[in-house]
Amino acid sequence: MPAAPAVPAKPPTAPVKRPPAAERVYTHIKEAVLERRYEGGTLLTEGDLADAVGVSRTPVREALLRLEVEGLIKLYPKKGALVLAVSAQEIKDVVETRLLVEEFAARRAVPATPQLVARLERLLEEQRQLAEAGDLAAVAVKDRCFHAEIVKHAGNEILSRLYDQLRDRQLRMGVAVMEAHPGRIEANVTEHGELLDAIRAGDAEGAALVVRRHVGRVRELVRGEDR
Repeated sequence: MPAAPAVPAKPPTAPVKRPPAAERVYTHIKEAVLERRYEGGTLLTEGDLADAVGVSRTPVREALLRLEVEGLIKLYPKKGALVLAVSAQEIKDVVETRLLVEEFAARRAVPATPQLVARLERLLEEQRQLAEAGDLAAVAVKDRCFHAEIVKHAGNEILSRLYDQLRDRQLRMGVAVMEAHPGRIEANVTEHGELLDAIRAGDAEGAALVVRRHVGRVRELVRGEDR
């Protein structure tokens, strides 16, 4: 009876390479700030952060310096890092920039390609599912992706890059609004549906009007003008 053919040995699995320690600390802090697990006014210490991520203090210092440059924290020697709250001026600046970019992009997205419509439909459905699950951080990300998709299809690379620079601030504000005003979650989904309907119908001015009302409402809620 012929011998069974030898089964070739499986090549050894390469170990999963972990990101550098400073990158892990940076990701940990940034996600916590954007998701408001570290709220504005929280004082972070190098020792606590090192323990939380399981690293030495040196990569913690590197990560904190990077986050200070991005405007999320303020370093105080021998004390720690203060998570900066969203200021009224920052809200004003972000909303004004969003309106300039997003109203323009909404008009330029019309007439919409089938690919854009399909992508927006998918993002809207994903946002609905995440809202039902109560994952506010993920809802904020998907909300931002919906608007970014329209900006990307406006065909202006400079504006698209400018809009990308607002990402972190948008996410912080988005989570803050949904925590303070839970009813806003369903309203966001509804308004995104209205924006999609206008784009699908080829109504450029209608799409721009929905954006103006939608983004302006966010400004009122972040400021506490709940009326």
